[in-house]
Amino acid sequence: MLSVEEATRRVLATVRPLPPETVPFTAALGRVLRQDITADRDFPPFNRVAMDGIALAYSAVASGQVRFVIEKTQFAGQPPAPLTDPSAAIEIMTGAALPPGTDAVVRYEDILIEEDEAGRRTATLQVPPLAVGHNVHRQASDRQQGDLLLPAGTLLGSAEIAVAATVGATNLLVARHPKVAVVSTGDELIDIGEQPLAHQIRRSNSYMLAAAVQQAGGTAEVFHFNDDPEALRNGLPSLLRDYDAVLLSGGVSKGKADFLPTSLQEVGVEQLFHEVQQRPGKPFWFGQHPNGAVVFALPGNPVSTFVNYYRYAQPWLRAIQLPAPATEPTAYAVLATDFTFRPRITHFLLVSLESTSDGRVLAHPERAHGSGDLASLLPSDGFLELPPELDFFPAGTVLPAWRFR
Repeated sequence: MLSVEEATRRVLATVRPLPPETVPFTAALGRVLRQDITADRDFPPFNRVAMDGIALAYSAVASGQVRFVIEKTQFAGQPPAPLTDPSAAIEIMTGAALPPGTDAVVRYEDILIEEDEAGRRTATLQVPPLAVGHNVHRQASDRQQGDLLLPAGTLLGSAEIAVAATVGATNLLVARHPKVAVVSTGDELIDIGEQPLAHQIRRSNSYMLAAAVQQAGGTAEVFHFNDDPEALRNGLPSLLRDYDAVLLSGGVSKGKADFLPTSLQEVGVEQLFHEVQQRPGKPFWFGQHPNGAVVFALPGNPVSTFVNYYRYAQPWLRAIQLPAPATEPTAYAVLATDFTFRPRITHFLLVSLESTSDGRVLAHPERAHGSGDLASLLPSDGFLELPPELDFFPAGTVLPAWRFR
């Protein structure tokens, strides 16, 4: 049997970046960027007024002047008109371009504006500005024209979409969605709309995996095969042809109805490993078809299916969307209570995660009645990866953590 580390290495060795496609930036949320986005001009592109108030020349303040005639009013979006009298001021609004001849802004809260009978308005300083540039967001103080804003490989969230909009990137080159076939196997499984008999259960693993694939930026289509070698041999080739990956649940152990390993090899999938030194999910089978499609054949018990997907398949799905192969970054959490696990194999321990006020992430072990306990996934936020070298893990141990959400 392989170690978890070697199984991970073999899985990620099959990663080949997906071809890119161009989509409108409004449809790019959750996609992985495959081009660099640079600033098309300075950020901000002009000396931007940061407060509503008056713009003036600081030299007048430095000379002791406290009372200023207001020449005009300028709003955001208007071309800046210069200050004609250096001893006067311009009423100004947040977001406006700083008028030529001014170099400081005093907010309304720090001035007293009065109007005489002739309609002439003056502003008296209550709190003078401290220096040149007071309440001014300087041109290029955030980024300069040509600066790299979004490198290729960025996962596009709402902030990244805003950046694309502000530089006028109306179309973005992104990784194509991974196309995944999710397959359940087993005679005991029936469709979710049917009423199960006492010896039957509804198909849930396939819908669980399809939802997880969508969370990872992929598209998923669900299929089902009974425990029939002929059905597998006839149905698998089209999936291997039309999808980037095939995720199968069940049929990979050593039971008399576990036909998948043999059927996969019969349709041309090369076995890269079968069985990993881990719990849950020891029977995990992984292979690759000559056309490039990979096969994750996961054990059928729901906890095994779920954990193995997040430990192996999701990092692979993330990596193929990047410009170059990369591994999934691992987070860490602090074990909240003592935990003992005797077998000298890697253990994936279901945990709920708690953020503490001192900046730690505490991992609380969750009870699971074996790998068939689907309900144990509900309170679990992920799992800790316990190394095989130890059998006792005291509270306070820092361990790799894999999140479900």
